[in-house]
Amino acid sequence: MFKHITNLAHTNTTTEALGFFLFHTILLVGLSTFLGHYLLTFGVIDGTIGSFFDGGNVHTMIGTGWTLILSSMVLAGKKMTNDMMAVIIMLVGVYLSYTVNVMLGMVVVGYLTTLGKS
Repeated sequence: MFKHITNLAHTNTTTEALGFFLFHTILLVGLSTFLGHYLLTFGVIDGTIGSFFDGGNVHTMIGTGWTLILSSMVLAGKKMTNDMMAVIIMLVGVYLSYTVNVMLGMVVVGYLTTLGKS
């Protein structure tokens, strides 16, 4: 399940995609909490940031950026940046991450790891 967790070019099975989703979502929660705390401490943002699962604030922006970066790294690692359907799926994941929930965007990124180069 966690064998190829950092190899973004590997075509994952469904179980490996679940492990990828869990690992990178937990990493995102830590990154978002760390960045949110220090952005507030250094005065880059004002007010309170809430918790990761409240949504809607700074965490949504950080999570959307994470989804964009991670999905583009997956597509670049698999050399699928010229596959229009994979790029559209990536953009749908980023859109869902911003408008609905970051977790749903991460599900799309997990799905992208299961695609093989055609």
